[in-house]
Amino acid sequence: MRRLVSIPAALVAVVLAATACGTGGAADPAAGTSAQAATPPEDQLNTAATVNVRLVLEPSSLNIFSTSGAALDQVLLDNVYQNLVSVNPEEKDKIVPQLATSWEQAPDGLSYTFHLASGAKFHDGSPLTSADVVWSLQQQTAPGSKAVYGAEFASIADVTAPDPATVRIGLKTRDTFLLWNLTQRGGIVFKKGTDFATLDGAENGSGPFKLAQWNRGSSITFQRDDAYWGAKPKVAKVVFHYITETNAANNAEQTGQTDVETAADPTLLQPFTSGDAFSVLKGTTTDKYTLTFNGTKAPFTNPDVRHALRQAINKQDIVKAVGAGTVIGSSVPPQDPWYEDLTSIDAYNPGSAKQLLAKAGFANGLQLTLDVPSIYPTSITDVLVSDLKQVGVTLAVKQVEFPAWLSQVFKNHDFQLSLVDHAEARDIANYTKPAYYFGYDDKQVQQWYGQARTAATDAERDTLLKQVAKQISTDAASDWLFLSEAHTVVRKGVFGVPKAETSNRFPLANLAVGK
Repeated sequence: MRRLVSIPAALVAVVLAATACGTGGAADPAAGTSAQAATPPEDQLNTAATVNVRLVLEPSSLNIFSTSGAALDQVLLDNVYQNLVSVNPEEKDKIVPQLATSWEQAPDGLSYTFHLASGAKFHDGSPLTSADVVWSLQQQTAPGSKAVYGAEFASIADVTAPDPATVRIGLKTRDTFLLWNLTQRGGIVFKKGTDFATLDGAENGSGPFKLAQWNRGSSITFQRDDAYWGAKPKVAKVVFHYITETNAANNAEQTGQTDVETAADPTLLQPFTSGDAFSVLKGTTTDKYTLTFNGTKAPFTNPDVRHALRQAINKQDIVKAVGAGTVIGSSVPPQDPWYEDLTSIDAYNPGSAKQLLAKAGFANGLQLTLDVPSIYPTSITDVLVSDLKQVGVTLAVKQVEFPAWLSQVFKNHDFQLSLVDHAEARDIANYTKPAYYFGYDDKQVQQWYGQARTAATDAERDTLLKQVAKQISTDAASDWLFLSEAHTVVRKGVFGVPKAETSNRFPLANLAVGK
């Protein structure tokens, strides 16, 4: 779901594409793709412009503190809410300053000191100080906290404010993931005393845009905060239009309803690649289309069944069906430092799949049900049904609305197989949580992950996480069908459009429109 989810760390979005790294490939979706033109000087921009952007999955609530789902991160991070630090997806998720202009780590790795930007303030006009940072982080780790990412900050011992512009985070143990976690929603700085229940349809962030209107089921409108403390946005308004169907999205772009179409179907790009009315940008994603086994229920408690299903599926056929993508063999995309090409594990081998099923007692066939959000293209499930049929598995596909998927599959674990786009970045930790909907429980994996988190160096961390990723794949904890590639269609005269990992966050700070 590209963010298909709004769950602690599982998510999804519907970006039907994938990257050109690793062993993947696609027909020729890149034909006609183009570089983005440089933004003209300020005096050549229409700073009163409104930009209309097509997105796929609409959030169910704007309460980014306690509501899961990448759809919130996509629109709210960097735009409405800000963190001490952020990431630059165009540079392999490099960590960059945001509310903190600089920071230092103590030699022993047990504390970080952040220095806040001068003049930062919330949309209600109140100043943003270190007291707000301290309070926000305390809400993540408070007993009974409903924070989606609260568990990621368990290493924090204390947060203090030596002065209004300085924050010190003390740690119980070294935490090689702390800075990264601070770039995600758990690191958002809220105004001290915020009642999170009021954020369901409102906000009070410190970012360059404010919420202007939410037409549920249709669109969300942001307007420029003219009192923003930092560099002023170059456009007055941005309207996010939620259009799930790909042909409808193309029509909206061609007819001028939208200026930017994210998650464009790579098989339907031809109208935008002839002539100079549009540009098609291609970028990396962290959207891992994942076939999940319910590891707590038969027949998936038998590893032979899991391996058989993985070997029965020709991932390259799925990539061809959706038009673009990369087969990676794990839950780690190539931009992560601990990436390894693991496609040789359970490579396509229908003969072996049949033997494994027979060994597991299903020589005469097996019937399974797949729950999949209705926002995904049927081309994926068509390949799954066909390939599994060849090894004696009858797959019944059950399409459900995303909220129903969240309730039935993610929350209640009531499923056999599930297909969802886990779009969130660096979410390998999901496989260390036995209570997660995968139901995967491996003590060695949990130990390695814990050691990676407290590692003395990033290199040591990365080595351990490679072991984690390999063990997860060796155990067939899930099947990763492909990593999608982002295709974004941009109308001529629109500049500064994000192109990488756009289902995780879609920063608007550089968006501009020529006169």
